[in-house]
Amino acid sequence: MTTNSIDSAMRDLLQQRVGKIHLQQRLGIEKENELRVFGRGRNFFHIENWYSIHSVIRNSLRLLLLHGRGTRNARRIQLRNNVITLPGLPPAFEGYTILQISDLHLDMASDFPQALIEAVTGVEYDLCVLTGDFRANTHGPFQAAIEGMQQVRKHLNGSVYGILGNHDTIKMVPGMEAMDIRMLLNEHVVIERDADRLYLAGIDDPHYYRADNLEKAADPIPDGAISILLAHSPEIYQHAAHADFSVMLCGHTHGGQICLPGGLPLMCNASCPRAICSGAWGYHQLVGYTSAGSGACIVDVRLNCPPEITLHHLRGAGNSGC
Repeated sequence: MTTNSIDSAMRDLLQQRVGKIHLQQRLGIEKENELRVFGRGRNFFHIENWYSIHSVIRNSLRLLLLHGRGTRNARRIQLRNNVITLPGLPPAFEGYTILQISDLHLDMASDFPQALIEAVTGVEYDLCVLTGDFRANTHGPFQAAIEGMQQVRKHLNGSVYGILGNHDTIKMVPGMEAMDIRMLLNEHVVIERDADRLYLAGIDDPHYYRADNLEKAADPIPDGAISILLAHSPEIYQHAAHADFSVMLCGHTHGGQICLPGGLPLMCNASCPRAICSGAWGYHQLVGYTSAGSGACIVDVRLNCPPEITLHHLRGAGNSGC
């Protein structure tokens, strides 16, 4: 099967999950708009689609004697801990830990999967979530990203859930689910522990494809329930808050990836306040976290912005210790 085709079995599978119109729209947008640098999506400018700039950035870093350090930094994935305090958290989920991995871009470099494997080895958690961007490019072949994910999946424990990012085609979903990664396509699942429940929802890419449907994902969730939203980009934080989600985990921005000293990003590639583009944040009742990501795109370098995987520790009100 070519990257521009989809067989009947895959079409039937995906159509059952997302509906005929969503699938037609997603595939049509992928085909017609995959190379756009300007227009489309929530941003007017899409630097990830400006492929001629890649060599310019790389050569500029070499002239500044920063390229070698940047490539080494991109393989030094840090483990971050983030405490999420939630009034009304069911008692069985006190101390529940979620491992978030975002913006993996596994086919960006041949050693990216191994760097991620080393980072997750020995980490203890209850649930793992992948918040999109498995592929390096925004179009074209995706098998190398699937193969990289297969390597990493062997080192992830227990249940793993994922969503699609703006670098991912919907045609990757069957391959991801074949390795026991449950992809959430404007859907939610119930996470049970003892007699208690929380709700995990995931939406399709809200940044470039704008294929997200919060209503479809959230409508069946009971009022007042603790609910966690996986969204590739933080740009829909206002919509998520007004949809009564408790937590939103996202990525996309890479924290800037190449930052000035002190971590000041040159750009975040997202139409939202800078304060929401990296790390922990809040908006009304919504508790959010934007991961800097474990990988890199455009060029495989990181400066003043380490790659990360993140452990989110759920705590009830009054139990904020980690």
